[in-house]
Amino acid sequence: MKKGLIRSILAATAMLVSANLALAVDATVKTPDVKGAVQSSADSTKAGVKGTAADTKAAAKSAKEKAKGAAADTKTAAKGTLVDINTASEAELKAVPGIGDTYAAKIIAGRPYANKAQLKSRNILPGPAYDKVHDQIIAKQPAKDAAKAATKPVKK
Repeated sequence: MKKGLIRSILAATAMLVSANLALAVDATVKTPDVKGAVQSSADSTKAGVKGTAADTKAAAKSAKEKAKGAAADTKTAAKGTLVDINTASEAELKAVPGIGDTYAAKIIAGRPYANKAQLKSRNILPGPAYDKVHDQIIAKQPAKDAAKAATKPVKK
């Protein structure tokens, strides 16, 4: 009877430690010290609860992978949408990593662009900045029909 009671207490303690660790890992995922959370929980596991160290490490690893996945999703979302340098607003240009207030203003002032490489050839962006953003921008040209319609005189 005493052994059964002790085992159930140990099992309950193990569950509480695992739950607390999961909360601690969620809180520490935002900081790079996930290893410290795993170590402190492993130390508490060694102190009295056996068998949860593997669970603790697995939970920490899972939380760390989720954080990496979220960061990757953010990067791919930013790369997935190309910003047209001929029509984008200043705010849209600033949203591209590597383009700040100054570069956005220079891009707008130098419009229109036949292609995105003109940002570098016209010295709008320095080489390293252009290399950083060239995959995230595009220089679309207006449709030929729309250009003709805009220059065609209107009959009265």
